[in-house]
Amino acid sequence: MVQSFQPLAHFRTIPPPIQAAIYMVGASLLFAALSATIRHLSTGLHTFEVTFFRNCAGLIFMLPWLFRSGLSGLRTGRFMLYTWRSFLSLLSMLCGFTSLTLLPFDKAIALSFTVPLFATAGAAVFLREDVRARRWTATIIGFIGVMIILHPGFGGIDLTLGGRAALGAGLALTSALISAVITLIVKDLVRTEPSDAIVTYMVLLLTPMSLVPAVPYWEWPPVEIWLWIVALGAFGSFGHMCFIRAFAKADASAVMPYDYTRMIFAAIIGYFAFDEAPDIWTWTGAAVIAGAAIYIARRETIRRQSTATTAAAAAGEPAVPATIARPGPDGKQP
Repeated sequence: MVQSFQPLAHFRTIPPPIQAAIYMVGASLLFAALSATIRHLSTGLHTFEVTFFRNCAGLIFMLPWLFRSGLSGLRTGRFMLYTWRSFLSLLSMLCGFTSLTLLPFDKAIALSFTVPLFATAGAAVFLREDVRARRWTATIIGFIGVMIILHPGFGGIDLTLGGRAALGAGLALTSALISAVITLIVKDLVRTEPSDAIVTYMVLLLTPMSLVPAVPYWEWPPVEIWLWIVALGAFGSFGHMCFIRAFAKADASAVMPYDYTRMIFAAIIGYFAFDEAPDIWTWTGAAVIAGAAIYIARRETIRRQSTATTAAAAAGEPAVPATIARPGPDGKQP
């Protein structure tokens, strides 16, 4: 029994930034596998029904934590924020999952990388954050990367015809836009809420929410695909746990670059599972978007550290880097 826990004990001795990198690469692999499973299941079930099964199966995987912690683990003063996060997650899922059935797999994944770009614009418009010229420039460059992926008029997605690909691109970008709002909510929740509670609340609220749009299209899945439905829950729940813990262990600028390994995993899965290979436009556009998002994350970190240094100087206290001072979601130092 002791031997079985040695790898976990060893992992806890690894420096937090490296733990964060491992968590994020793991999340990227799991999310790429989740997207592929959704696309596979959507060939036989309506996407809205797949959305319900993703959340229902995810809830099953979080029940052990819920039984272990009891209802006290869900005690919170921020229930309304959890509810809004779950409702927005449902909208994002419905759009994103549908886009996976309309677009080449790699393009759908690449367009999901626009979330940090939308988050920057949203923080400026809705949260009144001070977004200066460099971050706006990076955001604009990131959206140029979107146009490189779509390259309308050059053999890419013809946005003027209103076809399946154009609809898929629109849904993918809408999903990313909503996900950007969710990102801002999760960044707020992680300051006070345990990471397991954040994931559990999501699937706990999303399961009944996602049943509503699924009912008109309901049909019982055949026995042979139930294993894939179980995989939905595993990939989704464990992926979100890794994602949240990555941001609890290190700052966004250190974590974000590893999220783009998802494109590599998507390319490998797409090639072997769907006989699709990314073209040069997709790789180039994804690289431009990734570079812009990483720069934005780094500038945000510099801005926060500068603000913390100024505040500490005003208070007559020594400044402590945000990556060290910021506690994790469980209230512990990362």
